Amino acid sequence: MAKAIMKMPEDFLINVSKLESKTDEILPRVLESGAEVVEAKVRTNLSAIVGANTKVDSRSTGELERALGISQARQDKDGNWNIKVGFDEPRSDGDSNAKIANILEYGRHGQAPKPFLKPAKSQSRKSCIDAMKAKLESEVEGI
Repeated sequence: MAKAIMKMPEDFLINVSKLESKTDEILPRVLESGAEVVEAKVRTNLSAIVGANTKVDSRSTGELERALGISQARQDKDGNWNIKVGFDEPRSDGDSNAKIANILEYGRHGQAPKPFLKPAKSQSRKSCIDAMKAKLESEVEGI
C-alpha cells in the first residue's frame, strides 16, 4: 500500500489556526461585503422599473426604495451564516413592502410583471462572490 505525506507551510498552518478562533468575527464582514454588491444591483434595478411604462401616472412615493436594506449576518441553528437583502416593514400606509415588491416582480391582473429581484440575483452573482473572496483574503492576511 502506498503512503503519501504532505507537509503544509508553517505560515499557512498558523493563519488557519488563527482563523478558527476569529471565524465568528470574519464571516459576518465577508457576507456584508457581498450583500452590499447585491443591494446596489437590486436598488439600481428597482429604480429603473418603478413608474416606468405605466398606463397612468406613477403614484410612487419612493418608500419601497428607502425600505431596501441588508439584515445583520446571523448564524442559524445548523451553524450556517445567513444575510438577507430585503425590505423593512411596515409601510406608512399600513401596506406591506413585501407585497408591493411581489406585485412589481410578478405582476397581477392588469399589471405586467417588472422583474427586478431575479435579474439582480443573476447579474450580481459573480461580482458578489468576487467581493466576498477579496474580503476574505484581506481578512486572512490581516491575521
